[in-house]
Amino acid sequence: MAVVTTIERISKYVDQDVTIKGWLFNKRSSGKIQFLQIRDGSGFIQGVVVKNDVDPEIFERCKTITQESSIVVTGCVRADDRAPSGFELTVKDVEVVAIAQEYPISLKEHGTDFLMDHRHLWIRTPKQHAVLRIRDEINRAIRDFFHERDFVLVEPPIITPASCEGTTELFEIDYFGQNAYLSQTGQLYAEAAAMAFGKVYSFGPTFRAEKSKTRKHLNEFWMVEPEMAYVDFEGNLKIQEDMVEYIVQRVLENRKMELKTLERNTESLEKVKAPFPRITYTDAVKLLQDNGFQFEWGDDFGAPHETFIAEQYEKPVFITHFPTKMKAFYMQPDPDNPEVILGADLIAPEGYGEIIGGSQRIHDLDLILHKLEEEKLPKEIYEWYIDLRRYGSVPHSGYGLGLERTVAWLCGIDHIRQTIPFARTLNRVYP
Repeated sequence: MAVVTTIERISKYVDQDVTIKGWLFNKRSSGKIQFLQIRDGSGFIQGVVVKNDVDPEIFERCKTITQESSIVVTGCVRADDRAPSGFELTVKDVEVVAIAQEYPISLKEHGTDFLMDHRHLWIRTPKQHAVLRIRDEINRAIRDFFHERDFVLVEPPIITPASCEGTTELFEIDYFGQNAYLSQTGQLYAEAAAMAFGKVYSFGPTFRAEKSKTRKHLNEFWMVEPEMAYVDFEGNLKIQEDMVEYIVQRVLENRKMELKTLERNTESLEKVKAPFPRITYTDAVKLLQDNGFQFEWGDDFGAPHETFIAEQYEKPVFITHFPTKMKAFYMQPDPDNPEVILGADLIAPEGYGEIIGGSQRIHDLDLILHKLEEEKLPKEIYEWYIDLRRYGSVPHSGYGLGLERTVAWLCGIDHIRQTIPFARTLNRVYP
């Protein structure tokens, strides 16, 4: 009797009969042999239907199966070095669950807008499927990393009374007659949780109303945001580089097939081992100026600047000690030079830009009050946040990693819209 399994686990059943429940991705025929490209959500495999080896009814049935019809296929697993997965299926039986209508996404080339309009179907294709399987692996690796180190997961609210970072790029909503906003970060709430649990992380959607069309921006995206009591600037950088190494090595180990499908050159990823190099903002400015860039101290890095800086290193690089005036009100100034902060951005190689931003947080009550006043932020809305400095304040640090930018980097893909199942961008809210 055939074992019901998935394509991903089919290596366990060489020379045995298995049943795969899935869909027909594609097919071709050479007269007396039909080749079925089968997918089941876990992977893709070729099923070979030989006319002389199956009932005539089954062979004829296979001729009628259309692209993306749902099918249940039974056959014998064969090792085959020529196959992408290393295996193929000698088909013995095919049951048709539902015949698909003419499929909108044929196997020819389609424009990006067409594919994004049909994103609900595009994610079935091998490369898009591979990207999202790698996203899932990164997602699980992040959670494993933190739980192995005794962090507690907390879920901050998505609806907030004010900006957490003093920006105006917020989606405003009517909350029963009050102004409220979709959260752009869970950080402030994670800080509160860190004072209760010591080490926490949040992992959820965030929203920014930037009218940006760059390949690195989404208006809805996912962030992982740890916050840690009794952790200083140096300790913060250490946990960041350990986490990034952990994620990259997990993907290299567990998603070889998906990386191969994406034709991802993994040489640069194999070098991602802690510790990572560092350069101060001030030294980075000098590096840019010495190489012909028009850039002044206090300017923000754009994509060309980040790319050039990253090209000087083989690993992700920390840019540290940014000007205080450039960064959010809660970032701790350097006691040795209050003009800069005890914070850093982590820049990914190969032009993928910033994937992490973090800092030691201000823990002094008078200083946080001064910063709120300086930024002209409404103190009454932040009273709960100020309380964290009134009742048992300690040095603490945290950071945020953008999931989609990390996926784009590890997959080696050009546009961030492919890194999330259903992208929300300036001009797209469908499907």
